[in-house]
Amino acid sequence: MLDVVIVGAGVCGLALARSLHLRGQDFQLFEARARLGGRIASAVTAESGLVLDLGPTWYWPQTQPLFANLVSELGLADFPQYEDGAALHLNDPDKAVERIEDRRFHEGARRLDGGMVTLVDALAEHLPAAKIHLGHVLMSVRGLADRVALTFEVGGASVEVEARHGVLAVPPRLLDEHVMFEPMLDDALRDAMRNAATWMAAQAKAVVAYDRHPWRGNGFSGAAFVTHEQAVLGEIFDACDGSGEKAALGGFLALTPALRSAFADGLPMLINNQMTQVFGSALEQGELHYRDWATERFTCSALDIEAPAAETAGIANPLLRQPQWEGRLFLGGTETATRGAGHVEGALYAAQRIDRALGRALPEADRTPDDDGSVPSNEAVLAQFHTWAVAQRDSVFENYRRRLHRGLAAQQREQLTQIAMLGAMEDVFADALGVLETLSFDMQNVAVDRGRSALTPEIQKPFRDVMQSLQDDVIAFNRTSCALSNFPDESRPAQEYIRTILRDIAAAWREFSLAANRILVAKAGAAEQSQSSSAIKVS
Repeated sequence: MLDVVIVGAGVCGLALARSLHLRGQDFQLFEARARLGGRIASAVTAESGLVLDLGPTWYWPQTQPLFANLVSELGLADFPQYEDGAALHLNDPDKAVERIEDRRFHEGARRLDGGMVTLVDALAEHLPAAKIHLGHVLMSVRGLADRVALTFEVGGASVEVEARHGVLAVPPRLLDEHVMFEPMLDDALRDAMRNAATWMAAQAKAVVAYDRHPWRGNGFSGAAFVTHEQAVLGEIFDACDGSGEKAALGGFLALTPALRSAFADGLPMLINNQMTQVFGSALEQGELHYRDWATERFTCSALDIEAPAAETAGIANPLLRQPQWEGRLFLGGTETATRGAGHVEGALYAAQRIDRALGRALPEADRTPDDDGSVPSNEAVLAQFHTWAVAQRDSVFENYRRRLHRGLAAQQREQLTQIAMLGAMEDVFADALGVLETLSFDMQNVAVDRGRSALTPEIQKPFRDVMQSLQDDVIAFNRTSCALSNFPDESRPAQEYIRTILRDIAAAWREFSLAANRILVAKAGAAEQSQSSSAIKVS
């Protein structure tokens, strides 16, 4: 049987497919569009051959480590966003533009040489063509006893695919709106899916190529903001290539989806007028490329049109990260991420999360003996423990949620979050001590210095991520919880309250660390005693 079916060939789906391929895992990748990349899309100018980003444009290495590491790993070239010179602001269509000096609006931002599409191409480069299926529109997902069955519409016909695991790297609102699930997903998850606004789905972007860039010669950065009521482009930026030889300006439309539709025929003229009004008549003629994402059926849902996202929270509702149907179904995509939700970085975090879960769940991954059947090394045993610990990131949040609901049902009024978080982490620590008791380390070469085992820091290490993950999940969940809406101190906990909670958890972590060290020291003592007994018998 097929191991993994991935639906959605955006960055999340492609990154996951690449990782599975490198691991030698069996997978198939399905995409509704006739192209790869999802919300990454480009156009190539007729005159200069400049590649224009009509979707994501920038990344920030300082705050987006997964993206930065991937750029390095794939050997992609990048360059800083051009911001030399003054920005411009037009607040009144009947007045001149104002200069904004000494401001950088894309501080630290970088762009990929050749556009974001180079990332898509690099992720897909070594994927076998036979594993990629374009033009497959997901219609339904069924959970069976030991597998999932997915039905796709392909050219008017239905195709069913079965696999041990399914990954839906598709915006949650689109899944809720268009895909049938059997059995039905629970109400809390469906609410989380509907509340997960698809990032940039209701937006439109225009990029205009020119034969030169006079704004640079005039001391302007190309950044401009238009804030009057008649604005067509609200934000404009320099979109030239890294060398500056190929000129372009990009902009995000200020018009709503309805107005863009109503003025569709006149938009090129309106965009041209806006550019010349801001930068002068030298930009009167340009080559316009335009993408209205609100018209993309595989990006924008009806809810995204009705209630477009004003901003991303950076952390998605943790319910979207919970495996479904006993670990056979996963939701992916940037809208589910623990970090950078809404950005390419978020898509990479989602892919990493699912990859780790599949690494634990797929057949070859669970073996603890070495391949030759020998007893595992201490490194292998530690890896086994770390894998177990990382897996607790899902269960600890579910434990928190159960405890929170019990507290609400008991009409508890104070410290709801604090009590539930502490109890959930204490359960993880207790379970970890039980697991640690069962592990067979080779203790003969493990030093114990002044009562501290050399293995103790390695046992502690994975729980920093578990604790951070729980904190992030709790904050994101509490913001969207209807049950906590009447408890403002809990729905949006203050920093001092969070610090108090973290102090409690840190104390529990110290107690766990001491107990874990005692277990390891006792194992070392038992090993030493056993060795001494063996030596006596031999002599």
